[in-house]
Amino acid sequence: MRWLIKLIGVGKLAALAILVAARVAGPAAHAEAINEHAGERAEMVRMVEAHARGLPNILDAGSIATKVLDVMGEVERHLFVPEPKRAIAYADRPVSIGYGQTISQPFIVALMTQLLETEAGDVVLEIGTGSGYQAAVLAPLVTRVCTIEIISGLGRRAAALLADLGLENVHTKIADGYHGWPECGPFDGIIVTAAVDHVPPPLVAQLKPGGRMVIPVGGAFAVQHLTMIEKTASGQVRTRQLLPVRFVPFTGAKQ
Repeated sequence: MRWLIKLIGVGKLAALAILVAARVAGPAAHAEAINEHAGERAEMVRMVEAHARGLPNILDAGSIATKVLDVMGEVERHLFVPEPKRAIAYADRPVSIGYGQTISQPFIVALMTQLLETEAGDVVLEIGTGSGYQAAVLAPLVTRVCTIEIISGLGRRAAALLADLGLENVHTKIADGYHGWPECGPFDGIIVTAAVDHVPPPLVAQLKPGGRMVIPVGGAFAVQHLTMIEKTASGQVRTRQLLPVRFVPFTGAKQ
């Protein structure tokens, strides 16, 4: 199977989205927009559930946790897509967001989130903020999200949108993600949304014992594998390849 990829509670997310839109077009206009896209979000969630059933060897019982699906059903994905492409924001595909980058297809966002097995008190690191959508999905599920983007134009745009949405537990930084963010960690989970040819040692070092990292490993023009890195309570590192994927290449200094 080949996937094409680039790869606060739920109620609060909806309220925050209303607040942002009110600043732009007024509450009535935004309420209409929410209703307009509600059906698309519901269909997107059904698509994610269908994909999950096809991966029983990777996902327990072939399913995504209800809490992850609920968040994805609330976060307004179209806000994270350039306006000319918003008609396909909820489609089963990655979408270009400029600078040669994409927003990952919805299922991959759900899968990577699920694989972290987040808990409410967790601190999570994301390498590759991109549009900010993955960070927005993680935000209601954990205590703090630290997200790094190396492309300054993307990083600034995502930071502004996440701030407008009132996601105060999301901390953004423009930097080379290869080195992680030690001051924001250590981390219960790490998500990397660009392909690397090896697992960066600084990220492993910043992962807590008992933590998980989900990362695509492979060359830019070779087969990549979505890979799970687990650090045991004793500090041992275990690696498991999950499925073939295609992500844009990591652009950090070490690549």
